[in-house]
Amino acid sequence: MKIGIVADHAGFEPKQQLFKMLTDAGYDVKDYGAFTYEATDDYPDVVIPLGEAIAKGDVERGIAVCGSGVGVSVAANKMPGIRAALITETYSAHQGVEHDDMNLLCLGGRVIGLVLMWEIIEAYLKARYDGGERFQRRLDKVIAIEHKYTKS
Repeated sequence: MKIGIVADHAGFEPKQQLFKMLTDAGYDVKDYGAFTYEATDDYPDVVIPLGEAIAKGDVERGIAVCGSGVGVSVAANKMPGIRAALITETYSAHQGVEHDDMNLLCLGGRVIGLVLMWEIIEAYLKARYDGGERFQRRLDKVIAIEHKYTKS
């Protein structure tokens, strides 16, 4: 599974550590930035390259880290094909994938510690979309909403 990771200034340090942990665990990880600490960067700008990569299929799943995780989640969910969620515990990390086909995990670098982030990431990456009738029916409705409001 190819994974993308991204962070703004508030998530920069945890992202650096998570990138190493992911590669050490054998994951194929692409870093979409930020590549240097920039105190004035903005979360909408940094999450766009990763969202585009997920939507195009360049990576299967993504991880985005900002201060609270809220900003990257809100911005990413404006992009077609992205199903992002701010996650703070392991149940929602796997359930979001299994039931909702979540493809972008958002984490708060100033809110939770590295050990919990890693546990959440492991639950997220090990999960697979169930694809059962009720889950697919709901996902189809979400996709229909996206299409309705992205038409120009």
